[in-house]
Amino acid sequence: MSELIALLLGIVQGLTEFLPVSSSGHLELAKALTQTDFMAKESLLFTIVLHAATALSTVVFFRKDIGFILKELLTFKVNPSFYFALYILLSMIPAVFVGLFLEDFITQLFEQNIVLVGAMLLFTGVLLFLADRAKSTTKDINASNAIVIGILQAIAILPGISRSGATIATAVLLGIDKEKAARFSFLMVVPLILGSMAKSLLNAETIVTDTSLLPIIIGFIAAFFTGLAACKWMIAMVKKAQLKYFSWYCFTVGLLALILA
Repeated sequence: MSELIALLLGIVQGLTEFLPVSSSGHLELAKALTQTDFMAKESLLFTIVLHAATALSTVVFFRKDIGFILKELLTFKVNPSFYFALYILLSMIPAVFVGLFLEDFITQLFEQNIVLVGAMLLFTGVLLFLADRAKSTTKDINASNAIVIGILQAIAILPGISRSGATIATAVLLGIDKEKAARFSFLMVVPLILGSMAKSLLNAETIVTDTSLLPIIIGFIAAFFTGLAACKWMIAMVKKAQLKYFSWYCFTVGLLALILA
């Protein structure tokens, strides 16, 4: 992979991570269009690195929220922050299960499978369309909702399903306030991405010997700064904009992907 393509993919990741349009799906489409010749494992590694960069952007953007939650947890008080952190942990269980037991199967899917990407983008569009028709409420997240949202987050590991789109849409369909759903959606992924990054670092020998580090570094930097600059704007769009516009976008790109395939 050239440095220019790595830069392009990093920018794509940074711009699409915070909108419900599937960053992984766009990465696979970009790889196909640029004829990137990564093998499946290398492609998955590069995708994880880019997601780690935008996860770091999320940590920086929500640093006050995260700091407050950690501070409240350290006091060992049972309060809303404690329950919020507990719900994030509950939401991680399905994705951790998938990552531990289905990693080889998922790796095979990251081979520029454009048909899968197109179909999953259409699925994301359906979720967003249904969520757009849901009535607005002020309901908070509870334990059962956290598990259901976590299951959708696990399914969204598939390229083409928007993680933020799937989790926000599911939360809204469960009757949760859109702003609270967006906040939970962006914070719940941070521990998972950091865990994936730590797991990748444990395989440092494979990373060094099989993959050029320079494109990965360039992609990481591009994704981080693009994501950081766009985070506030994109999160505001998720909270305030009508989800049907994103659903139409997913329908369009999904159909184009199937035609391309």
